[in-house]
Amino acid sequence: MIANRIRQARLAAGLTLAELGKQIGLSHTAIQKFEKGILTPSSTQLLKLAQACHIRTEYFFRTQSVALLDPEFRKHATFGKTAQEAIKLKVVEMVEKRMELLIAFPHSPLPAFASPETLSGLPKRIKTIDEIDAFADKVREIWQLGMNPIADLTDTLEALGLLVIVVDDDHPGFSGMTAMAQTETGAQYPVVAVSKRWPGDRQRFTLAHEVGHILLGPRLASGMNEEKACDRFAGSFLAPCIAIHHFLGDKRNALEWQELYALKHEFGLSMAGCLTRAKQCGIISETTYLSTIKRFSAKGWRKAEPGQQIKQEEPRLFHQLVYRALAEQYVSESKAAELLGIPLMRFHKQRQLESVNAPIDQ
Repeated sequence: MIANRIRQARLAAGLTLAELGKQIGLSHTAIQKFEKGILTPSSTQLLKLAQACHIRTEYFFRTQSVALLDPEFRKHATFGKTAQEAIKLKVVEMVEKRMELLIAFPHSPLPAFASPETLSGLPKRIKTIDEIDAFADKVREIWQLGMNPIADLTDTLEALGLLVIVVDDDHPGFSGMTAMAQTETGAQYPVVAVSKRWPGDRQRFTLAHEVGHILLGPRLASGMNEEKACDRFAGSFLAPCIAIHHFLGDKRNALEWQELYALKHEFGLSMAGCLTRAKQCGIISETTYLSTIKRFSAKGWRKAEPGQQIKQEEPRLFHQLVYRALAEQYVSESKAAELLGIPLMRFHKQRQLESVNAPIDQ
């Protein structure tokens, strides 16, 4: 197990055998022997290996092995294979922690996510992009979400059985990905991952876009652009037409910036996204949209929108389940701290609701 994990960590870090060996003061032959299981690294060498590959040492010892099936990344020209492998390793590491926690429970505390094929009432085939609005409305109805803004998208998706992973990675080419995580026992869990570096509105749009891939993929007619379809689903799912009409009215000749700013903070969708939804819902004309987006771009808001940013998404279910398992004595305090990736003393203070910045008693 350790041998394979060393190799995976090296490849994900984009290092050759020689490069990794140089960083930790060993020959490439020694690294090769580690990866083949001929030699076992010492604890000091494992620490250096983890530091060189930018992972935690516990990754080498985790008992739960997870494979990511059919990982799909949002397309980006600068996001190459090496960067993708690094992201996949981070996602796998976080999913493995969740699997290790879940098997501690006598019965899984997570609901089984309903696959697209089992969601009754959804159309089996979508032929045009405009049909996606009604599709998104139907998804909301089946999931009993109503048509109001979704305040906490991550919490909503996790309650439906999706594993939401926020990846701490600075690569500008990574926005999001979907995959199916499969354990050694054959159990499968759908995974949606998003980058931590983006503001909340972009994270929310990306999460909804990735859900679109899961739900729409099998249903899109031949020739339809899946990326554009998932973008339309994301906007429709976050801001249904009926809600946009309620805020803006049925027909408008112009929109004020303050209206778009208010909509952004109501729906957690960017101002540009809200403007696009106004056009898609037939509230403004194509001409009005183009003139408004031109002025929007001239202000430099395509790169950074004005005012207060939307709060970033933060998965909380895993954190809550760790404490639930601790309360039921399914895991020890040391295991809980390990799962959360924090020192035991810090975890103990957090458990007692003490300030983590308070001085530690000698």
